[in-house]
Amino acid sequence: MRTPLSRFERDLYRDGYRLIAGVDEAGRGPLAGPVVAAACLILQNVQLDGIKDSKALSPRARKKLFWKIVGETMVGVGVASEREIEQLNILNASLLAMRRAVLALSVTPDLVLVDGNRALDLPLPQIAVVRGDAKLISVGAASIVAKVTRDEMMEVYDSEYPDYGFKQHKGYPTPAHIAILEERGPSPIHRRTFRPVARFVSSSEHNV
Repeated sequence: MRTPLSRFERDLYRDGYRLIAGVDEAGRGPLAGPVVAAACLILQNVQLDGIKDSKALSPRARKKLFWKIVGETMVGVGVASEREIEQLNILNASLLAMRRAVLALSVTPDLVLVDGNRALDLPLPQIAVVRGDAKLISVGAASIVAKVTRDEMMEVYDSEYPDYGFKQHKGYPTPAHIAILEERGPSPIHRRTFRPVARFVSSSEHNV
């Protein structure tokens, strides 16, 4: 059985490409924690069903697919820290994390499919595909790995900073998260250049 690749991906294989990696990130919107990217290279003789944009899956379904993906495909993960996000801005930090994810693959792909509209700083053939996580199996698989990996990182941070509720909101700007920020100020992993965090920095920085 073969992977149910998108028509676009099947056409690329017919064009002669053999090692096609999809890459995506998770964590552009949160107020805290890193942005995490994954690159996924699926060989043609691997069967993966149910792959779609990670945002369209329940946490339980994502975790089940995560273990199938990492067990049956080639995966690389890249991270850009909250401090790199502050230094570079979230767009450039996301591109950096995706670049690191591709470089972390155990083999060099001959084509990279990038979610979004920008190419990565890599000397490899690339195609940027807007909403690629919903259109391409390889990018959808990468989105799942990135999302699950980041969520688990935020659960570890929850044990380090238990007052902030990271296990529940994963750093996203929920009303509960904003209320905690207003009460306690930012933690060491908050993105201080993000507007909802920045307004609490000056009054609370001495407490961090």
